[in-house]
Amino acid sequence: MGGVDIIPGVSGGTMALILGIYPRLIYTLGGLTQPAFLRPLVRLRLRKALEAIDWPFLLALSIGVGTAVLTLSRGLEWLLEHQRSLLFSFFFGLILASVLTIARKVQQWRMTEILGFVAAASSTFAIVGLAPTKTPDGTWFLFLSGALAICALVLPGISGAFVLVLLDKYDRVLSAVNGGDLATLAAVTAGALVGLLSFVRLLSLLFERYERTILTILAGFMLGSLRRVWPWQLSEDDVSVPVLPPMEATGDVVQLAFAALLVLAGLALIPTLERMAAPN
Repeated sequence: MGGVDIIPGVSGGTMALILGIYPRLIYTLGGLTQPAFLRPLVRLRLRKALEAIDWPFLLALSIGVGTAVLTLSRGLEWLLEHQRSLLFSFFFGLILASVLTIARKVQQWRMTEILGFVAAASSTFAIVGLAPTKTPDGTWFLFLSGALAICALVLPGISGAFVLVLLDKYDRVLSAVNGGDLATLAAVTAGALVGLLSFVRLLSLLFERYERTILTILAGFMLGSLRRVWPWQLSEDDVSVPVLPPMEATGDVVQLAFAALLVLAGLALIPTLERMAAPN
C-alpha cells in the first residue's frame, strides 16, 4: 500500500481491496473516530484507547507504508525531474489498469451506474483540463491538500498521490520527504489527520450502502483524470495542455517506444498483483 500511495495512479484503498484487507482497514480506521477510542485517548489512558482498536494491524500497516515512502521517494523525485514523460507513461498505464480492475468488480451495470460513470469521466476530463499548473504555496493549501489526499486510504480508486498531482503539490511533498522539510510535512500531515477523522465515517458509510454506484463513479473519475497524466504536456497560460508525442528525431522515436512499453508495464502490473493476492 505504501508503494502505490506515492505513485499517482493506484490508491492505497485499491490495493487494500485487491489484497483482501479492505474491510479490516475500514473497520480499524472507523474505530479511530469512536468515543471508545477518543475518550481514553484524551484522558491519556493509552492502554485503554488501544484496546478499542485493532492496533497491531494499524501498527504493521503504518510501518509498511512509512518504509515504502522513505525508501522510494528519492528515486521518484529524480525521475520526475529527469524523465517525467517516461514516468507519467507508467502512471498512465497504472491508472488505466485500475479503472479496468474497479469496473470488473461491478458485476451488473444498471443505467444508474452507466450514467454515473459517464458523468464522472466527462466532468473530470473537463475539470482537469481547467486545473492550473500552479496552485498556492501557503500552509493553508498544504493543509487542504493533505486533507483531500487522505481520502485514498478510504475509497478505492482515488490515489492520494494523484490528488497531490492535480493540486500541483506532488513534487513539493516528495521534495519535503527527501529534504526533511518539517514545516511542509507538518502542514500536510495535520491536514491528513483532520481529513481522516472528519470524513472516514461518512465515506465508509457511503461505500457500504452504495458500493456499486460509488465504484462506477470512482472508475469514471480515474478515467477522466488520465488527461492530467498524459506523458506529453505543454503549458499555456499556466494550464497544462496534452499534445501529441514528438516525432522529429530518432531519439524521440526511441523515447516513444520506451513510453509505450512503460504504459504496457503499468497495465500488466495491477492484474499481476491481483492474481498474486488471490487465494489458492
